[in-house]
Amino acid sequence: MKRMIKIALRGALIALAIGAASAQAAETAICYNCPPEWADWAGQIKAIKQATGVVVPPDNKNSGQALAAIAAEKDNAVADVTYLGVTFGIQAAKQGLVQPYKPAHWDDIPAGLKDPDGKWFAIHSGTMGFMVNVAALRGKPVPKSWADLLKPEYKGLIGYLDPASAFVGYVGAVAVNRALGGTLDNFTPAIEWFKKLQANQPIVPKQTAYARVLSGEIPILLDYDFDAYRAKYTDRADVAFVIPAEGTITVPYVMAMVANAPHPASAHKVLDFVLSDKGQALWADAYLRPVRASAISPQAQTKFLPASEYARAGTVDYQKMADVERAFSDRYAKEVH
Repeated sequence: MKRMIKIALRGALIALAIGAASAQAAETAICYNCPPEWADWAGQIKAIKQATGVVVPPDNKNSGQALAAIAAEKDNAVADVTYLGVTFGIQAAKQGLVQPYKPAHWDDIPAGLKDPDGKWFAIHSGTMGFMVNVAALRGKPVPKSWADLLKPEYKGLIGYLDPASAFVGYVGAVAVNRALGGTLDNFTPAIEWFKKLQANQPIVPKQTAYARVLSGEIPILLDYDFDAYRAKYTDRADVAFVIPAEGTITVPYVMAMVANAPHPASAHKVLDFVLSDKGQALWADAYLRPVRASAISPQAQTKFLPASEYARAGTVDYQKMADVERAFSDRYAKEVH
């Protein structure tokens, strides 16, 4: 009799363990391109778990790598949600790699910053410029313009993410192109600028290079305002953010639910949270512009450069920007890379 009770108890414990494992699996949401070192995804992931119980494992892909992985796994999806630069979000929708979902606060998102069917939506935006480790310049002046970066004194000091792979790299290309008189139909100004920049032997990583700027390995990086502000105000580094004299652009980052997501309920919770009051405030505290403008506090606002500086940051047709990305990448690879 005792043996039968032990067997029954063992069976019950196994069943409980299996049930617990299943529950844990159900409360996981796989996010492609949610790197903890970028845009304070580390803080957002922690907050998501605290508020919803959903575990989001960190993922260090960039936008291009995330899109390629989702496409490769189309028939057997691994990811539940993804975070992408807006042009990659548009491409994902066009390729049928994401599915409609309109999260809480959907109506608070401006019309131009979301797919009408809910296949992607902006969560925050950043402005392209120069993230400069002032100490690592060793007395050289902080560059103030795209033209400055071509000066020989900055040889070996400049970095930019690969514009043929990383969204931030492509944004840098669109920004310099627009600033130097180009259009989305004419990338020659950017191509010529990148060709000239090669004389300064730029460092071209494929993924976020935040830590390499802080260490001084890359003293000048084409990057967003939020990374520079984080370095300055959170990591207390001697870092400045420069909006180039000739101009730049501001771009949104978006999220989407992956088609045939294996954990749809968890995916919904994550997407609801990033647009919630708490989620949006976290983005603002990480020096991003939340898509729900009301979420940015006066205290967070004081960390940004003055509005007069941001007046040099414009926008572009993001759909067109997505449409011409492949052509730019091919030309960059052929003429510059």
